[in-house]
Amino acid sequence: MKSTREGQGMQVGLRKEYLKTRPLCKVTFTLPGEAASGAKKVNLVGEFGDWEREALPMKRHKDGSFTVTLKLEKGRAYRFRYLVDDVRWANDGHADGYEKNPFGDDDSVVTV
Repeated sequence: MKSTREGQGMQVGLRKEYLKTRPLCKVTFTLPGEAASGAKKVNLVGEFGDWEREALPMKRHKDGSFTVTLKLEKGRAYRFRYLVDDVRWANDGHADGYEKNPFGDDDSVVTV
């Protein structure tokens, strides 16, 4: 699912690009600037990185948003969250779904 902000062309949410030659999907995760709230750094943390907090740093853009692209195996759903400045957890407002985690919060879910 692809969505952009009108007039700005900024990518928000999850962008999926299925590869024709391999059973993978390139997924671009985007945390918009408003959600990042002036953050210095954001990490993507999830099942695809064994929930390691520093495994998937995201790139900061001039507009304050953060992105990272991963190749994920098709036919699966993956739980994830964004870790903002090592102190605040955020979910993706454009996730494919949400599931409760053992800590009483929701995890974002991407299905590919």
